[in-house]
Amino acid sequence: MTAANPPAPGDVDGLSFEQARDELVRVVAELEQGAPTLEESLRLWERGEALAARCEQWLVGAKQRLDAARAASTPPAGGVES
Repeated sequence: MTAANPPAPGDVDGLSFEQARDELVRVVAELEQGAPTLEESLRLWERGEALAARCEQWLVGAKQRLDAARAASTPPAGGVES
């Protein structure tokens, strides 16, 4: 990915958490260096927003899975322990 031609912002659905996170790190680094034009900065910003949203999806899903696993392993309230 280059500042001149970043992928489309919405093209993140197939990315794993790690892929989205790593690309987000690169996008932030490019933004911090300063893109040559305002248009390129806006494209990078939009891509970064899409990548951050994808990471958030993965994290929410992971939290739901952990909550479900905890609920399944917790005995019901008032239950008899052996």
